[in-house]
Amino acid sequence: MQIQDLPYADPGVPDARSGPRFLWWLFRNQLGGQLKSLAWGLLHFASVAALPFCVGVAVQAVVDRSGARLALAGGLLALACVGNAVGDTFLHRTAITNWITAAARVQQLLARKAAQLGSALTRRVAAGEVVAVSTGDVEKIGWFVEAWSRFTAALVTIVLVCVGLVVYQPALGVVVAVGLPVLALAVLPLLPRATRRADTQREKAGRATELASDTVAGLRVLRGIGGEELFLDRYRRASQEVRHAAVRSARMWSLISAIQVLLPGLLLIAVVWYGVQLARQGRITVGELVTVYSSVMVLTYPLRHFEEIAMAYSFSRPSAKRAAGVLALERATDTAGSRAAENPSGDLYDPETGLLASAGRFTAVVCGDPDAAGRLAERLGGHPSQEGTAVLLGGVPLDELPLDSARTAVLVQDKDPVLLSGSLRGLLDVPASGAVDPREALAAAQCDDVLAALAQGSLDAADPMDARITERGRSLSGGQRQRLALARSLFTDPEVLVLDEPTSAVDSHTEARIAQGMRELRAGRTTVVFTSSPLLLDRADRVVFLHDGEVAAVGAHRELVRTEPRYRAVVTRETEDEAAPNGEADLTDVLAELEEIEEKA
Repeated sequence: MQIQDLPYADPGVPDARSGPRFLWWLFRNQLGGQLKSLAWGLLHFASVAALPFCVGVAVQAVVDRSGARLALAGGLLALACVGNAVGDTFLHRTAITNWITAAARVQQLLARKAAQLGSALTRRVAAGEVVAVSTGDVEKIGWFVEAWSRFTAALVTIVLVCVGLVVYQPALGVVVAVGLPVLALAVLPLLPRATRRADTQREKAGRATELASDTVAGLRVLRGIGGEELFLDRYRRASQEVRHAAVRSARMWSLISAIQVLLPGLLLIAVVWYGVQLARQGRITVGELVTVYSSVMVLTYPLRHFEEIAMAYSFSRPSAKRAAGVLALERATDTAGSRAAENPSGDLYDPETGLLASAGRFTAVVCGDPDAAGRLAERLGGHPSQEGTAVLLGGVPLDELPLDSARTAVLVQDKDPVLLSGSLRGLLDVPASGAVDPREALAAAQCDDVLAALAQGSLDAADPMDARITERGRSLSGGQRQRLALARSLFTDPEVLVLDEPTSAVDSHTEARIAQGMRELRAGRTTVVFTSSPLLLDRADRVVFLHDGEVAAVGAHRELVRTEPRYRAVVTRETEDEAAPNGEADLTDVLAELEEIEEKA
């Protein structure tokens, strides 16, 4: 897999049972790239390891005054330098390719899981956790894959050099062959403590990221209630905890690095001392001593990769565990799609609550519990966050349809839709039926002032459709963002459209025009709106009132206001004390106000 071939056509099905299993699965899927890295790494490290032999041959040729052997040593040295340069270049290239392709695979897996779970993902995993996994954790997992590419080549090279030294000069070769494994394994007792400290740092950093994400998401509300400084103080404390944990972790890794420098130095001293004794006794030549000495010095370079792979694994293991935790999440109901793909149509019926939305009609749903309304909206879309009875569309259980078919048939817009950065044209570049023109959807959602605001902020855009939208639409007001999201949903034109409080941030006059525009544009299509707004409720063909998770009343809005006290209490937000003595007077006032707004709209 090359970088230019990304993204993967199919990133595969990961083994998400644990962090190590996920890393092993990732390695198996990167096997081709790892073998390429091993080949180029062997050329690089073997060329580096050959340099001491060439130097030793050259020194001995000078001692023996042999010009032919000196020329041979020079030729071998030049060949080793070329191999070193070529091997190092392509090792770096293949290792970085492995890093990027592995990170891209994990990113695609996380994106696919987020698409499968929908809004249920953030109900089961904190939004900050998802952000941490898809950014920092992906980078650390890629680092481990890249470090492994070099480590395997370094390990094979060390083994080959040790065997070669034993054959070349047994007396000194045995010392080196025994000493190098000791050097490689000397830091093992420190790794568990270093890993624990790295895990602690990672956990604290994850909590700080979650806190920052939640704070930014609720910044407007926090400023409104004067809680901004409180949350900033919390983040400062969390940030300091991360800093202290990072310092403690760095101290341990610096100790491991110091040991990796100290022990090879001691081995080098031992080899030189013993080699000098052997040379004085005439058991080895000066060239052989130089060769062994240089080999030990050169081997400290591949030995550094043992420390790197240990550090990379220590940091990537908790990251892989977190990624596997997200990837292991499953939909509460059938995800494989036991039915063949089809496009059902007809009445939308939820057996659990008794809610029935007639085909081609505008149905409004009133529910006193906003959280319960959100969960029901998810269930109507065929992707509930909890197990339960399947919702039927035209008698077909949505949970048994392939996910693409279910989402093509039913589109759910939750109460906090997301606007990504880009142009307005890009915002509306979504799968759609083609029956609705983008400008018709924008007009129905009353987005004229939104277009004007975007055009004013993008002076270089001749067409308002090319106007730029900032990340999450932060340059727009809450009502403007809400209307743009509604226009996107209307443009999609699904068979069934489910909207959860689509006009909660819009003034009453604009809301009345939206209700009329949405009713006209969605004529002949099934629309379900969760709302307590009298303006939307009055425009609905049918209003369903839910109480304690079941349908308690069905009818027209004005009829239910007169006949159902519990419904009236939710819609008019009156208390029980207010409802008894002044119920009729309040009802008259509400209806009069409703008629006045409709006339102005």
